[in-house]
Amino acid sequence: MQKVTTDGWLATLEARNLLPEDALAAYVVGSTARGWDNVRSDFDIYVVISSSELPSTPNSIPLPLDPPFVRSEVFFEWGKRWEVTYWLDSQIDQMLSKVSWEVYEAGTIAQNALVRKEEEALARLGNCLPLIGKEWLDQARTKLKESAFRSFAVVRSLVMADDAVEDALGQMEAGDLCSATMSARIAFGHSIDALLDGEGEYGSPMPKWRPNRFKAASPPALSFEDYWEIETMQEFDPADPRPWITKVLTICQDIAMRVETS
Repeated sequence: MQKVTTDGWLATLEARNLLPEDALAAYVVGSTARGWDNVRSDFDIYVVISSSELPSTPNSIPLPLDPPFVRSEVFFEWGKRWEVTYWLDSQIDQMLSKVSWEVYEAGTIAQNALVRKEEEALARLGNCLPLIGKEWLDQARTKLKESAFRSFAVVRSLVMADDAVEDALGQMEAGDLCSATMSARIAFGHSIDALLDGEGEYGSPMPKWRPNRFKAASPPALSFEDYWEIETMQEFDPADPRPWITKVLTICQDIAMRVETS
């Protein structure tokens, strides 16, 4: 699979007039930036601009920001689908303000702090491929590190894991082992997300990348082999699922005790 150089990314954007003069930063995000891409992967690029208005493009994505949307341009080049998304610098600051320590300590419900697109945008700051604007990116990453974003992510994952653990316990007590199995799987996924969030490996809304995130984080609390054994249900016995469910819920509760929320 052909790898694109920084010059190649920029040449394509400039040839299509997709880099505004007031661009503060442009960076590749998603699987391509992390080396997890494949021949079917799209190319996703974020461009941050300093003006008060977003450029006119065919696509708008609604968000609870001011202005209440971001814009994107989609095209095909080199046999790939490209999506260039434009953000105002002020919108990045608005998202960071939603996960400030003041907001966290005020008791804001973690699940309500950010919508998925906002969480994704902030999470990608740490694992992007810079094209221009390294200084802006360094400053944004510092702001993110100093915010309560990590705590919001961890708490959200832990709350969702705890809810699923309670569901599994109740369903198992009622003899509904099929539902208890599903709830245990859900609880495990959220627990692993909490563990990875705690290591700064964000991306809970996209479970398909959980194994890759686990390998990148390499959390000391659990080996990849033990994680993968549960994720792929290697020891699950359909005729007697209780031992597997109990083991999974025990691991979930152990993770909850290990992960620090702040």
